[in-house]
Amino acid sequence: MNQKNEGIYDARGQLGWPKTIVLGFQHMFAMFGATVLVPALTGLSVSATLLFAGLGTLLFHLLTKRKVPAFLGSSFAFIGGYAAIAPMLEGPANPGVFNVPNTELLPYACFGVLIAGLMYVILAACFKIFGMKKVMRFFPPIVVGPIIICIGLTLSSSAINNCNTNWLIALLAIAVVIICNIWGKGMIKIIPILLGFLVSYIVAAICGEVDFTPVKEAAWIGLPFHMQDTVIGLLSKPDLDTGLLVTSIFTIAPLSLATMVEHIGDICAISSTCERNFITDPGLHRTLLGDGLATSLAALFGAPANTTYGENTGVLALSKVYDPFVIRIAAVLAIVFSFCPKFAALIRIMPAATIGGVSMVLYGMISAVGVRNVVENKVDFTKSRNVIIAAIIMVLALGISNSDAGCVTIGSISLSGLAVASIVGILLNAILPGKDYEFGKDEQGDTSVNFKV
Repeated sequence: MNQKNEGIYDARGQLGWPKTIVLGFQHMFAMFGATVLVPALTGLSVSATLLFAGLGTLLFHLLTKRKVPAFLGSSFAFIGGYAAIAPMLEGPANPGVFNVPNTELLPYACFGVLIAGLMYVILAACFKIFGMKKVMRFFPPIVVGPIIICIGLTLSSSAINNCNTNWLIALLAIAVVIICNIWGKGMIKIIPILLGFLVSYIVAAICGEVDFTPVKEAAWIGLPFHMQDTVIGLLSKPDLDTGLLVTSIFTIAPLSLATMVEHIGDICAISSTCERNFITDPGLHRTLLGDGLATSLAALFGAPANTTYGENTGVLALSKVYDPFVIRIAAVLAIVFSFCPKFAALIRIMPAATIGGVSMVLYGMISAVGVRNVVENKVDFTKSRNVIIAAIIMVLALGISNSDAGCVTIGSISLSGLAVASIVGILLNAILPGKDYEFGKDEQGDTSVNFKV
């Protein structure tokens, strides 16, 4: 890959410590909206989610030689699995409305996620044993590019739904991000996302759109999780339901097939954004190992599965600060704040419109990176096989997600549109004749998937 990007790769050296810390806060805020939404939808602990997002990110950076500027936050891909094992109960305050988490069964779902994380380790071993060339033939740009595009577009509906709660607040957040990024000078240009969050949040609070009661009632310091809610606590119970445990494995573990493809897409997106070939250095075997072990660690203690976060990739693209150290600051901040229930409450009451406005920009950036991935790898769309693969991936991902069911159900297994699209895209690429890519050295000497044109 050529090095034309005028980005910042050493934040401390080029910007100094104060600005670097502010950038860390920006990345922390960027991941909050989506990260805390998963526990809100499933009943898992918000504080535990923040703790293991931070710990998982640090573990990921350790295993990837501290080279990849990725943040690991809550994965949405497993929400269907949580719902299948621990469906919501009918709320006593709202008869007929199923909005009370079934916390007793959540540890069983977490056990399935733990096994799913170990699936990453197996694929990482395949990369190490069989080599990049053989394994990456199943993940060429014609598969990965459209998947990256669909990651952003699939998330876009949630951004719009959040914006619908108050479009004025959402538009304010969008305006701040755009103005700071296009016309901002110095530090203002580098932290548009953080400023978008803060300005719209403050304005919403002034307008009476924020209820601070939960913050007042929350304690300053508290433990992020309780042992009885973890997989460790579950396995020590005398009345352990082994049947449900096995069901959890077969229901949730297969979802990792799709999330592993998403992981490869995310790493390709980060590589394209930073103009560094993280596919080969430190290598997908290391990034997959880091993501998988972080997911298993989080699940073990009752937190959601982790995944490389597109929101933070969007921040990288906007700020052009690619120093992994900034991400590690965000991870440490997440760990520190996970021990503060009052802070968790402050995040939970953040206006949905604020999250929606900023997310609209970030999700669009993800899809734009996918387009860039396809263009820079010179995918030949005059060939029918490439058109068919891209078309099927995008129709399945977006069509299923926007259908009445919202997923594909096979027995007790529910697969999201992105999961189905990822699996089908891999199979089509393997089956259809006329593969037009090869794995080798490009003109700059970087190992990558190149297209013959």
